[in-house]
Amino acid sequence: MTLIDTAQADSGEAGLSTTISTTIHVCITCRRPDDPEDFPRPGAAFARAVATAAADADPDIIVRRVRCLANCKRGLSAAIRRRHGWTYVFGDLDAVNDAPALVGGARLLAGAGDRVMPWRGRPEPLKRGMIARIPPVNFEDAE
Repeated sequence: MTLIDTAQADSGEAGLSTTISTTIHVCITCRRPDDPEDFPRPGAAFARAVATAAADADPDIIVRRVRCLANCKRGLSAAIRRRHGWTYVFGDLDAVNDAPALVGGARLLAGAGDRVMPWRGRPEPLKRGMIARIPPVNFEDAE
């Protein structure tokens, strides 16, 4: 598991392996509507919790800190992305309890032969908190 800022990854400083297929993006600017504007925001603490959970569960999951997933009305937010697969955006996450759920979802997505996160076995926070499912770049409908 690796925790990096997107700016660091974009500059090529992260040293990412090409064998890693699943990434969890955690919004570090997230807060709930009644949280203070002050920093550090709960999203930053959540990113650390997700990184710790990933390190304990699967060294091949990357955790990236991002500065806004534009899901402010349903923060805390995160996205799980699989290379050449679907991306899933989640909201209404709990900073204390939902880090293992994100890692569990990343592991499900990484192991899915069709590159779609299965509903069966998906942790409850990822069922109730799903915001969107985004197709891969080269997606073609099966019609």
